[in-house]
Amino acid sequence: MTIISLPDMNDSFSRVVLRGKEYLLRLTYNSTGDFWTFGIYTSEDTPIITEIKIVPSFPLNRYFHTSEMPDGIFGVLTNLERVGRDAFKNGEAQFVFIPSEELIEEAKEYVD
Repeated sequence: MTIISLPDMNDSFSRVVLRGKEYLLRLTYNSTGDFWTFGIYTSEDTPIITEIKIVPSFPLNRYFHTSEMPDGIFGVLTNLERVGRDAFKNGEAQFVFIPSEELIEEAKEYVD
């Protein structure tokens, strides 16, 4: 699992290397609705998926699969019911990427 550090900004792009490939992650805070969205872009700034609402403890890209995506899931680890403006800054939430191999290994532990 990769924990992705996020800047304390309402709208930001962060470079991240996942599975040996560079991507841009965009995190945007919606102050009207008090929620975050995220998008993933190629290193050349081409959108792959955009404006996915961040909800806690759910695979954010579950319904969004393309060959350009890294093989795994993005999610937010938290005990909060919703992820507000300061949740990442104060450590109440962590934005993560979990490679598919780790998910498979974890699932095997439950089956065995």
